[in-house]
Amino acid sequence: MPGAPTFFEIGVPDAGRARTFYGGLLGWTFHTTAGQQAWIETPTVRGGVHDGDEDRRIVLYFSVPDLDVAVARLRELGGTADDPGPAEPGFGRFASCRDDQGTPFGLHQPAG
Repeated sequence: MPGAPTFFEIGVPDAGRARTFYGGLLGWTFHTTAGQQAWIETPTVRGGVHDGDEDRRIVLYFSVPDLDVAVARLRELGGTADDPGPAEPGFGRFASCRDDQGTPFGLHQPAG
């Protein structure tokens, strides 16, 4: 469904610590992708955790049917976005964005 939260990303200085913390607190399952980075399996929405992020943030991604169209519209509305990346197998395409006030969020065109 367009606009539904479909993915979240946790950026922290140390992904291994985040995995221990969130796994212990919420019982999430982590699937390693590289080093201590992983995608996160929760009961409802998949996520990801990466390290090297001194901003320490959780970014929510919202579903759109066509990422290129959504990014163009976002820019018309005064927001900013990175150019959409290529499709990630099993996940789809993503773009990191900021609204017209600078608040970070993401857009996600799910796979399939």
